This record gives sequence, C-alpha cells and structure tokens, in this order.
Amino acid sequence: MADVHVDVEGRTLKLSNLDKVLYPHTGTTKGEVLNYYARIAPVLLPHLAHRAVTRIRWPNGTQKPSFFEKNAPAGTPTWVHTATVPTTGSRTDGESGELTFPIVDDLATLTWLANLASLELHVHQWTVGKNGQPKNPNRMVIDLDPGEGAGLSECAAVALLVRERAEARRGLGAAYAVTSGSKGMHLYVSLPGRKNPSEVTELAKEIADELAEEYPKQVTATMTKARRSGKVFLDWSQNSGSKTTLSPYSLRGKERPYAATPITWNEVEEAAGDPVALEQFRFEEVLERVDDLGDLISDLDADVF
Repeated sequence: MADVHVDVEGRTLKLSNLDKVLYPHTGTTKGEVLNYYARIAPVLLPHLAHRAVTRIRWPNGTQKPSFFEKNAPAGTPTWVHTATVPTTGSRTDGESGELTFPIVDDLATLTWLANLASLELHVHQWTVGKNGQPKNPNRMVIDLDPGEGAGLSECAAVALLVRERAEARRGLGAAYAVTSGSKGMHLYVSLPGRKNPSEVTELAKEIADELAEEYPKQVTATMTKARRSGKVFLDWSQNSGSKTTLSPYSLRGKERPYAATPITWNEVEEAAGDPVALEQFRFEEVLERVDDLGDLISDLDADVF
C-alpha cells in the first residue's frame, strides 16, 4: 500500500505500510494498530502526559526482533515535545549524561510513534515539570507477576491484599488495578504527597516484604524466578527512577494484540475466587470497555500538575 498523508490536529503525517502485518498470529495490521491508538487516545493521553516515554518497537512484527528506544530518534518532527533530563534523573548508578525523551501529549505525537511500530509505550512514575526537569512521582506501582502454576486469579487475590495494605493501613490514596496485557497485573496507588523515587521504592518494597512474610504460600518479594512457582512476585522495583512500566491502555508486543486494561475492584474480587473469570483483553475489547465504562483510572493522573 502506498504511503498516506493525513492531517492529525493540524499536523501532516505520512503513514506508511498500513497493510503490514504486525501481529502475524491474528493478522493484525499496522493500520489497525494506528486505528486503535487514535480511538483510545482520549483515555490514554492523560496517563502519558508529562512523562518521558520509552518505546519498544517491532518494525517487522511481533515474531521478529524488537528494540528499546529511549531517546527521540533521528528525524523526530520539530513539533514533538521533548524533555532532556540527566541520566541521574532516570537512573541510580550515578552515570553522567543526558537522555532526550519524547513527551506524548497529543494525538499527532501518538500517531507518529505508532507509525514507527512503537507498539509498547512505557513510562516512569516520575513526571516532567513545566521547567523541563523531573518531578517526584505522583503514584506508586507494584507489578504482580505470576510464577509458573499461578495466573490472573492468583494475582487478583494478592491485589486485594496490596490494596488493603496501601489504602487502609498506610492511608495512601486510591488503588487501581490494571491487567498488564501479558501474564499479570499492575497495581497503581495515588500518593497524597510526592516522595522521591527512592522513598516510593522503599514503600513498595515494605508492602511486598510484609505480604511475603505473612502469606509465604501466595506471595514472594524475591526476584529469583526459581522461588516464584505457584506464587505471585510483587515487583516493587519499578518505582526506581530508572525503571518504567507499560502505560495503561498501551498495546503489548505479544502473540496477540493485548493491551494493559483498567479493571474494577468488583472484577478483581470475582477473579480472586474464579480462575476463569478474568483474562487479558484484546484491543477491540478495550475499546468496547472504554465505550461502556469510560476511563476507570481517570483520577490516577488527574492532578499531575
């Protein structure tokens, strides 16, 4: 298919290879990916806004090699907003240097990235301030990663425990559950006051360690995969200034076009008692859910500034 020039909010973009299959197992094309991101943009963009975006690109489809990209690539349009931050703002090893990330704050930028086969959009928990410098995180995230023999049902049961620890016992903000689009689930917790990444990481680790001690048959806070069998690993480390998490509503570069999907706590409770009550959602299902339910996590990033 020939290149197509489109107007997106006053920006002219050249879209290429729209019929190229990016998900061979389902035959999902680049054009369908672009359509998904255009339709999901109203609920996705608020969770990308003011955050440095790391992309994982699959230029030849999900059965071919992918690559991470942090810096804005050569040929980035001049109208794309970027943030140049010291690596010490995104890393913890003290290495000097800078990274120039794109900031995805409009549909044109999102479309441009999707046209580059940037299927996965990952963000830090910290945001970029109006002065272009990193601010402290407005949220905490814990990645619930099921080991062999465990699945979404086990993640749901543990998610309820994490929510209770965060909301009731520590008085943090509201907790939100998001299926990861892969195997597990992400738990986000609003922070009533901004702490630095090290403080948030320590808080998440504290919760993970507590639950691992009290529920050793269900939970592990140890990264060693050999110790995860039948358990849910609570990955607290994604709050580090150097780490990123797949954004809510982002596609996943898996066999099928799954996307990270916010779910209700009623759905979590049902899944905790029924191993077949919850599955990862394909992008068509995500669009249907947003039409019916809106953005279930709209309050999470409502006060970024």
